[in-house]
Amino acid sequence: QVKLVESGGGSVRPGGSLRLSCAVSGLTDSGGTIAWFRQSPGKEREFVAATTWRPTRTWYGDSAKGRFTISRDNAKNAVYLQMNDLKSEDTAIYYCGGDSVIYLVDYGLESSYDYWGQGTQVTVSA
Repeated sequence: QVKLVESGGGSVRPGGSLRLSCAVSGLTDSGGTIAWFRQSPGKEREFVAATTWRPTRTWYGDSAKGRFTISRDNAKNAVYLQMNDLKSEDTAIYYCGGDSVIYLVDYGLESSYDYWGQGTQVTVSA
């Protein structure tokens, strides 16, 4: 059984930083692909970043480039999203999505992922 559990959300001032964590269990030995998406009220779920487990490859959405970094810890079966220079428009619920394969047609497509966590709220406000 695949399980993804996000943590690390919270409230931060503009310009601040947060690190989100996604605890991963139940994927295949290859570890598959793990991605971060986010969703603001009234908007569609938006791709933020993705990483494959082995080999390590990463992809970023336009909103994340230059400010966010996705990484993973094989020993802890965890994927992280380091978010720096946060802006008010980064306010959203951040979801961890996973799939058991490492080759996806489109890493930025929500429907590419079979498994989802419950989400963690990030609020950026002065």
